[in-house]
Amino acid sequence: MTKILNEVLIANREYVANFDKGDLPMPPGRRFAILTCMDARLDPAKYAGLSEGDAHVIRNAGGRASDDAIRSLVISYKLLGTREWFVIHHTNCGMETFTDEIMRDLLGSSLKTASIDENGWHDCCEGPGSAEAKYIDWLTIKDQAQSVLEDVVRIKSHPLVPSDIPVYGYIYDVKSGQLIEVPEATAAGK
Repeated sequence: MTKILNEVLIANREYVANFDKGDLPMPPGRRFAILTCMDARLDPAKYAGLSEGDAHVIRNAGGRASDDAIRSLVISYKLLGTREWFVIHHTNCGMETFTDEIMRDLLGSSLKTASIDENGWHDCCEGPGSAEAKYIDWLTIKDQAQSVLEDVVRIKSHPLVPSDIPVYGYIYDVKSGQLIEVPEATAAGK
């Protein structure tokens, strides 16, 4: 058993010992959803004041409006009644540190973990790699405000998204914890 696996299982046993949330309903109590980044520095429960059962939190690399994220938002609305959605990206995001081509090149040469320094990303090891990376849109980010706007517009214009669901656009500042509105995104999300 690895150290991490052991720590997780111990933490779960402690959680179970005091667990009192077994009667929460499936639909989120506050009827909203957040699409945000998987970055470990972001805790949507804390920055949005959530408790278990309050909201759906959908996370992926960059908090991008991928097909799968939109699928989750549509299920959140259609089957579980959410009425408002937030797109929340963040400062200092790893998705700003590479391009689709960089990711494709790295994965093409090796599947091992890469490293970054002042000269950019580097593979540590020889292959095998995979050409499959060239078929994926990695949804990298050049400008946070622009990517929030693009994602809000993509969500709002999706044919499976009802026009009456507001979508708000924000950037979470990892240095201060503040949510900073992207006014153009929120306007587009009305």
